[in-house]
Amino acid sequence: MTDPLHLCCPHCQAVNRVPAAKLEQQPRCGQCHEPLFTGKPVALTGQGFERQLARSDIPLLVDFWAPWCGPCRTMAPQFEQAASRLEPGMRLCKIDTEAEPAIGNRFAIRSIPTLVLFSGGREVARQSGAMGMQDILRWVDARRPRPA
Repeated sequence: MTDPLHLCCPHCQAVNRVPAAKLEQQPRCGQCHEPLFTGKPVALTGQGFERQLARSDIPLLVDFWAPWCGPCRTMAPQFEQAASRLEPGMRLCKIDTEAEPAIGNRFAIRSIPTLVLFSGGREVARQSGAMGMQDILRWVDARRPRPA
């Protein structure tokens, strides 16, 4: 039997313990009772991002973007489609670098859109430039941390 995974709720940021075998069963938050996975990227602010990064046991794929960025707007529906395919094994998030410049600066985001893959609270890969859904899936698959 595997240990439960810690997952941060995308709605209230409460940390939930969910057995890995139950990830596919549409788990709900024990605090707010909302679904832990919605098949859509989660828009995060600084505090929510820090909580997801530090407390979730699943990889985090973050799209750093800005509302004025044409390529970001072009990639947004592709990233949303990727979320429906990659969850629940990974949390997909969006960080608006205009609204959260400190996070963009912390991770040296110099161009947008930029995807950054985190695992265990650490960056494992990044890619700048707009990508289609299939490109996102291939990129993630080639870089996704594998269980030991």
